[in-house]
Amino acid sequence: MNCRDFNNSIELKNDGQLSLFFLGSGSAFTKKNFQNNLIIIKGNDHVLIDCGTLCPFAFSTFNSKITDIENILITHSHADHIGGLEEVALMNMYVTKRRPKMIITNEYKKILWNNSLKGGLSVRGEDGMRQKMNFDDYFEQIKPHEIKKSPRPFYEVNIGSINLKIFRTKHLFSKNNNWKHSYYSVGVLIDDRVLFTGDSKNDPELINWLTSEYNIEGIFHDCQFGRNAVHAGYEELKSTIPDSLKPKTLLCHYNDGSENTDVKKDGFAGLVRRGIYYEF
Repeated sequence: MNCRDFNNSIELKNDGQLSLFFLGSGSAFTKKNFQNNLIIIKGNDHVLIDCGTLCPFAFSTFNSKITDIENILITHSHADHIGGLEEVALMNMYVTKRRPKMIITNEYKKILWNNSLKGGLSVRGEDGMRQKMNFDDYFEQIKPHEIKKSPRPFYEVNIGSINLKIFRTKHLFSKNNNWKHSYYSVGVLIDDRVLFTGDSKNDPELINWLTSEYNIEGIFHDCQFGRNAVHAGYEELKSTIPDSLKPKTLLCHYNDGSENTDVKKDGFAGLVRRGIYYEF
């Protein structure tokens, strides 16, 4: 993995290397590091992973526009991951006159629309005419296909040259500490090389599964410093991430005040920084 600094505006195309650019690296209520949203770039293709409340503003801090984004994948419905979607929908409808593509299963499409987006987007009323709207008026759905015989729901999709495999995570639970009974949330395996956990509690079972099946070159792992019931805690990760994987693991979604923590002393590659291209 190589790191390259931001220059002038966000590059949505490159020479073909796999690149991750974090618009933010912070937790839900960050006031300093923006929210943990990122862009995957490879060749002529790109995918925005999550679009939180601060995401459109984050684009502006990089002299860029969120309306340039063509493909979106949402990991779950907390505001730091979907709070900017209404702006994306409306700006594209009224300004660009196009529908961005969203990678989304039928299951999550219903959850996202009915529980979150419908309130602000279900009615259009220009020129005195009331018009009912739905998800497909704003976004073009790309359905990933399911990979059978996997330990937990596992989906795959290709966006041009970018291969994404999407897996369920343990973020919020209803009972038994089991993804089957949990709030809908996912992480992403990128080109079978880079693992982005999304929001997740400490989940050694997940890490063991994916690192045994795929040659993982980099892991971007959810991490909170201090006690937290719904995210992976740093002390947990220190004791459960194998020493062989720590040098490949960068920690993200951390709370304000943690940015100067020296995680390298414990073997990790570091903390994710916004405005850096991580290239593979």
